[in-house]
Amino acid sequence: MIEMRRRIPVLGQPFDPLTWPEALNRIEAWAGARESRYVCISNAHSAVTGSQDADFAAVLQGADMVTPDGAPVAWMMRRLGVPNQQRINGPDLMWRYCERAASTGQSIYLYGGTDRTLELLQQRLRATWPALKIAGAVSPPFRALTAEERAAHVAAINASGAGTVWVSLGCPKQERWMAEHRGQVQAVMIGVGAAFDYHAGTIQRAPLWMQRSGLEWLHRLVSEPRRLWRRYLVTNSLFIWGAARQLLRR
Repeated sequence: MIEMRRRIPVLGQPFDPLTWPEALNRIEAWAGARESRYVCISNAHSAVTGSQDADFAAVLQGADMVTPDGAPVAWMMRRLGVPNQQRINGPDLMWRYCERAASTGQSIYLYGGTDRTLELLQQRLRATWPALKIAGAVSPPFRALTAEERAAHVAAINASGAGTVWVSLGCPKQERWMAEHRGQVQAVMIGVGAAFDYHAGTIQRAPLWMQRSGLEWLHRLVSEPRRLWRRYLVTNSLFIWGAARQLLRR
């Protein structure tokens, strides 16, 4: 069930005005009740994709929480009436929640990434928080899953007792996967993109000064230009154009 809540449209896509404590508290409450929910961590790329793809827009619209990941989206929300809106990004949300889960005894589940990434990620999480309960970790194949495989993954997650499932399949695959499995997975699903690789150390995250200056996208572009040039150069240009039109209409 999706409650009535305030949402701020950016390029027509819904974003929740949130503080860090509010985001963490909502997830914790849903996870404690083993509610089937999903959370999208959305940036400029997601907003542009939703404005061009009706199916993906429906996924964002149906999410139980959509956080502003990315300086451009947070900036737009501040201009649209949320003066203190911060970035609520995937890697930091996952890290902060794992710290909380370690102290409360709530277990987590990891879904996505490669086998090597999951191995390194679990090693780091356990080294940081020895009390953290990791109920399971699955690296699904990159091909489309069979119905039997999908059912087996859902059954394993539900049997694990995990309150949250951290999903690292990349956008928009992870968002579609979460939307398809709401009502089946009895846990809160949170799509966190490259967070597994960042925390595992297989991809280097931007320095803190770049994160705080809204330049994390530039670091990723320089690190993986062939794969990400279109996402950041083309999509960011479309976001700027769409944001300018939205502000001028106001």
